[in-house]
Amino acid sequence: MKEDIYRILKSEIFKKAYEYALKHYRKGGTHGLDHVLRVLQLALKIGEAEGADLEVIALAAILHDIARPLEEEGLIEDHAVESAKMAMQFLKSIGYPKAKEVYDVIISHSFSSGIEAKSLEAKVLSDADKIDAIGAVGIARVFMYSGEHGRTIEESIKHFYDKILRLKDLIYTKTGRKIAENRHKYTEEFLKRLKEELSSEK
Repeated sequence: MKEDIYRILKSEIFKKAYEYALKHYRKGGTHGLDHVLRVLQLALKIGEAEGADLEVIALAAILHDIARPLEEEGLIEDHAVESAKMAMQFLKSIGYPKAKEVYDVIISHSFSSGIEAKSLEAKVLSDADKIDAIGAVGIARVFMYSGEHGRTIEESIKHFYDKILRLKDLIYTKTGRKIAENRHKYTEEFLKRLKEELSSEK
């Protein structure tokens, strides 16, 4: 990890954002803290390669799903919009000058919201969030979600075709596309094997 990334992650502003985030995230689940930390790592890797503002990316990544539990409980409709509002309010309260930039990054990260990412930093976070849904980790998350919600294997396979296999074509950055394409191939190979095994049982 490069020195500038290390400096950002050790900064007081990031530490405060991380502490704030911990109050909102669940430990596990498909959108728990482990997902957020993976997205943070991916976003910094992509952002560094693409020449983006890594501080804005780090803060947006650690805060991007803070309203997700509220959405899961049916208290709000769009976690991306609410997470962006909460993040901006928090960052303004501690005097962070780029709070609006972080807001703009978070509000457009979600596949479901349909809000287009405009800045480079927004594109980086959007890519990182989508990449975490592809490949071995993405497969694990699909079946984790299926277990949580009583979805069958066949219903899970349908979800791959409805959403997961479409994500590769929604990646903005060159760095992100390279990672996504590799993970996409693995996902296709897994689905082929899964369908073969299911058909052999009939």
